[in-house]
Amino acid sequence: MAIILVRAASPGLSAADSISHQGTLQCSTLLKTKRPAARRWMPCSLIGLHPWEVGRPSPAVYSSLAVNPAGEAVVSSEQKVYDVVLKQAALLKRQLRTPVLDARPQDMDMPRNGLKEAYDRCGEICEEYAKTFYLGTMLMTEERRRAIWAIYVWCRRTDELVDGPNANYITPTALDRWEKRLEDLFTGRPYDMLDAALSDTISRFPIDIQPFRDMIEGMRSDLRKTRYNNFDELYMYCYYVAGTVGLMSVPVMGIATESKATTESVYSAALALGIANQLTNILRDVGEDARRGRIYLPQDELAQAGLSDEDIFKGVVTNRWRNFMKRQIKRARMFFEEAERGVTELSQASRWPVWASLLLYRQILDEIEANDYNNFTKRAYVGKGKKLLALPVAYGKSLLLPCSLRNGQT
Repeated sequence: MAIILVRAASPGLSAADSISHQGTLQCSTLLKTKRPAARRWMPCSLIGLHPWEVGRPSPAVYSSLAVNPAGEAVVSSEQKVYDVVLKQAALLKRQLRTPVLDARPQDMDMPRNGLKEAYDRCGEICEEYAKTFYLGTMLMTEERRRAIWAIYVWCRRTDELVDGPNANYITPTALDRWEKRLEDLFTGRPYDMLDAALSDTISRFPIDIQPFRDMIEGMRSDLRKTRYNNFDELYMYCYYVAGTVGLMSVPVMGIATESKATTESVYSAALALGIANQLTNILRDVGEDARRGRIYLPQDELAQAGLSDEDIFKGVVTNRWRNFMKRQIKRARMFFEEAERGVTELSQASRWPVWASLLLYRQILDEIEANDYNNFTKRAYVGKGKKLLALPVAYGKSLLLPCSLRNGQT
């Protein structure tokens, strides 16, 4: 449930990557320039293809069926995603019943202290780009903390492929190659040091490849899709690019031994937090996305509010826009509320960073309101002071008993 790892606008990377004239991603000076004869992992910049390559907290689903433009009933996005939730929960429960032996490959060629160096680098990246969340991980055990860092870095690298400084050069083929690289690291064949950290992590925890594949699918959506007809379509996109992070993280965060909540409900809450964070990103970045020709708002709801794409591109705050935004913010807050119950069910040491993420992202909605719903030219921003104040509040909340014990829920 470490959902701070969502898609967010990035100022770029400290390790500069360059693009060749053929449009393939070239790693910077940290990589050797010629293709290695054997599959060895090596230091690489934060973005990294090969240098020669470029929910809900309860089992109930609000709507299991949707209607397509032809009037035909189809399985809704929520139902499709919940099916993934059920699968992930089943995998975790099976692992808890019959733990597997350490499956780390013994023949992976690594420098001395290579894994420690790899995890330390992941921690540095996490600290640089998500400081508050990074500080929150300090209460976790070393194994869990390092694993969350590794997941964070993979998610950020994946996001940067389509949102980073080299995004204009990324093609569907490049994403196919990134997915193949993902499959390699899941089989113990990492390419670089950051891959190696994740490869080691998935050998220690019951993490499934499906959410990682689904996140890459979300990146493919960004290459081909700039409009979303309704919330059903937008929900699936939010799952792909953010809800997946929750599913990746639950096995590492762990569920409190005293919790009486079902595994499915904890996964559903993690999903809800990812959806809430991504909806918040979308509402914060309306103006920025519009300048790139993208509108991540349900087209049918815009029309119902008497708004159009042209209104978004003009960027004028009107009463219609304010009323529309109020409804969108209310929806995002509903997902945050659903997520809160699940946070309390995590192992206590893992709750602090998740609470920090939840509180900070929810404050972005407050800032949008404070800006009189002007998310065209003003960026809703939580100041450094508020971020620091959120840490002790999050810590206090992390000490609360699981909701399932307080409310007698099962």
